[in-house]
Amino acid sequence: MSIDFHDQDGVALITINRPEKSNALDHEHYEALSEAWRRVRDDDAIRVAVITGAGERSFCAGADLKSFVGAPPSLAALMHTQQGQLLNRGLEVWKPVVAAVNGHCLGGGMTLLLATDLRVCVPTATFGLTEVRRGVFPANGGTQRVAQQLPHAIAMEMLLLGDAFDADAASRWGLVNRVVPREELLPAAMAYARRLAANAPLAVQAAKELALRSRDADLATGLRMEQLFLRLLQDSQDVAEGTRAFAERRAPRFEGQ
Repeated sequence: MSIDFHDQDGVALITINRPEKSNALDHEHYEALSEAWRRVRDDDAIRVAVITGAGERSFCAGADLKSFVGAPPSLAALMHTQQGQLLNRGLEVWKPVVAAVNGHCLGGGMTLLLATDLRVCVPTATFGLTEVRRGVFPANGGTQRVAQQLPHAIAMEMLLLGDAFDADAASRWGLVNRVVPREELLPAAMAYARRLAANAPLAVQAAKELALRSRDADLATGLRMEQLFLRLLQDSQDVAEGTRAFAERRAPRFEGQ
């Protein structure tokens, strides 16, 4: 019963390991997951993260309602806006995140998925923002990201009806990149991660940040930010290495500097 964290060759694998509870998250697991995301953000040796769930039943069923119902945070705690930050709650992680969805992806699991960048799932995966059926609504970015990432009518159906849907629908709507057999799930996610880790890390992180910030910026501001970021990167060692590698017809060895 834990949030497992393993990193190797620039790739961090985070596993929500609570299969007996469908990988639902209580206070303890939310805090451990928050620490895992901070580690990904702050460790320069980590270039990519992969998030998955333990077992074959569930990726993440969201919040463990038994630990939250009847125990709302104090008003003082509500003001601690940077405490216990999560990927889907606003923690800024510009390194790419790959989701390997091994089963049910519901409620808070779905809002977590919406905060990732590349997504692979098994054919039996199910998805849904089911909170309205329990008297609440999908927080931690649920109402925000789903309307940004999916067509309006589909997003409203998900938010307001709370129905679950299958992997075919997720693929058809562009919610996931690939649907693969179960035995290929983690290898497919890790293959994405290794390809991401091989690219220039500063450029990858800049591209992600610019793309996400474009949702809140006008075009002129976004174009200006591109110019500034590009000018900064032009003096980087990675740009020099990329140029040399191209001229020498070899794979570049980026250091993130």
